[in-house]
Amino acid sequence: MQKKSNHRQKSFSILIVIALIISAFYIIGYNGQVPEEEVLVSDFVNHVEAGRVEEVKIKENKIIYKLGGEPIRLIAVKEKGESLNEILENVSQEKRGFSVEIIDTDSSNFWTDVLIGIIPFALIIGFFIFMMRQAQGSNNQAMSFGKSNAKLHEKDEQKKTTFDDVAGAIESKAELIEVVDFLKNPDKYIKIGAKIPKGVILIGAPGTGKTLLARAVAGEANVPFFSISGSEFVEMFVGVGASRVRDLFKKARRNAPCIVFIDEIDAVGRKRGAGLGGGHDEREQTLNQILTEMDGFEQGTNVIIIAATNRPDVLDPALLRPGRFDRRITVDLPDLKSREEILKVHARNKPLTKAVSLRTIAKKTPGFSGADLENIMNESAILAARHNKKVISPKEIDMAIEKVVLGNLRSTSILSDKEKEIIAYHETGHAIMNHVLKNCDDVHKITIVSRGMALGVTWTLPDKDHVLTSKAKFEDEIAALLGGRVAEEMIFGVEEITTGASNDIERATKMAKRMVTEFGMSALGAVTYGDNNNEVFLGRDFGHTKNYSEEIAKRIDEETKRIVDKAYKRAKTTLKKQNKKLHRVAKLLLEKETLSQKEFTNCFGK
Repeated sequence: MQKKSNHRQKSFSILIVIALIISAFYIIGYNGQVPEEEVLVSDFVNHVEAGRVEEVKIKENKIIYKLGGEPIRLIAVKEKGESLNEILENVSQEKRGFSVEIIDTDSSNFWTDVLIGIIPFALIIGFFIFMMRQAQGSNNQAMSFGKSNAKLHEKDEQKKTTFDDVAGAIESKAELIEVVDFLKNPDKYIKIGAKIPKGVILIGAPGTGKTLLARAVAGEANVPFFSISGSEFVEMFVGVGASRVRDLFKKARRNAPCIVFIDEIDAVGRKRGAGLGGGHDEREQTLNQILTEMDGFEQGTNVIIIAATNRPDVLDPALLRPGRFDRRITVDLPDLKSREEILKVHARNKPLTKAVSLRTIAKKTPGFSGADLENIMNESAILAARHNKKVISPKEIDMAIEKVVLGNLRSTSILSDKEKEIIAYHETGHAIMNHVLKNCDDVHKITIVSRGMALGVTWTLPDKDHVLTSKAKFEDEIAALLGGRVAEEMIFGVEEITTGASNDIERATKMAKRMVTEFGMSALGAVTYGDNNNEVFLGRDFGHTKNYSEEIAKRIDEETKRIVDKAYKRAKTTLKKQNKKLHRVAKLLLEKETLSQKEFTNCFGK
């Protein structure tokens, strides 16, 4: 009904605009008539005798005529009842060589007069009607300002999401099965005295499938599903967000049993009292109302709140206490097996060649989320369609992975031969360090073809997923990161080193500093320096607290530099031993631009 009303208002507005345009053109045309001048009857007779009159029109007691070669019309007023022949009785017939037209006054300008008289009033009336409707619509909008904008997905919708559509996340699905069972069979739990959690909060990195899990719970339970984002509660005016929360929970109780899903709840659920503007801002009022409503849920209403966030560290403790969001479900990044299952889901409607192995793709994508894997399959399909292929081959899959991770190929990037040589030795330094050091991942591919912001890439892949990282692995990875800069220095000298290693140095420094300040892997002992858990509403810079002295800060810098310098010396020693292979791989890389894992390892022999 709302769409029909909006459509009618638009149609009415268009009609008014069209009428205004037509009236404007008519008025312009009406006012743009030939200019007129009133003369005496004797003047008319003189003009006829002179043979200058071209045409004559008789309208009541007016003689309207036009002279040859002049745009102006002349009007002579005769006596009533006097004919044209009586006026021109002394003029010869030879001089009367003009046409005479008698205008019927009853019908000549009837419609013109009607239009001129009615159109302005019609436009004024139409304008007032339009303004009244607009005002009425504004009043309706003002009345609904405090209403919830939550979208309701009915239980009888044909396209429902189920747990079969959520690949991986086995532990998370097992936790949510209880929620589904409670919505289906609440009496079973109530009879034994069990209480199902009022709120379930899904915590995980972006793209891991938190929203998909919430939709799957609603689809499995076959109940109405309200979805809203946390940012939709917050408005400029204090109290609007709280009003919308009240309206949302009122709708939820009316449609019970149902599920209310609040995405990105950290938008309103941040810790209270942390901002500089006092404790009565709109966000805090909205959070207070959410807490009150969740406490006010009556037993047996069968309304479950599911929320999702990737920032659980900033949430208010009152939001996570038992009785509100008292069940936390962590949705981790998928492991190898889960990635393969996710790829199967997203490959359902895509024709793949027999050479495509989803297991291999899963091995090539450690640390990828479900959204990343979906993007890879979609990009591979786009690449295949772009080349007019009917099936997707491993080549499109590999190109899609590189595009998602690094970006598009930079075909317009023009590098000199010297720059290509520097990049080749730089990437070879990374590759050899990763190959020689036992705690580094295996080299999968080396390329000096520019993609995104990278001029060249050394692609490494782990043989299996790792959960814990050792001190030895950190040290080897820092040395491998510095292998590119060391290779440049060895081949081209200190004076010729370039800016290509800036990102490597940044990553190595951050890794070394985390070893010192977070992981207790230095001479400073097993102590954490710097508290990152007290970030306020204004952000990280204001919230980061320095809980150590200036002397400790100096020692942290010294330890960080010691770890990086040690790794740099180690990289230099290792690459000097592998000097021949450094030249061999770099020359082959300059020749082919891209080396596969097999081509690279063949350079080292058995």
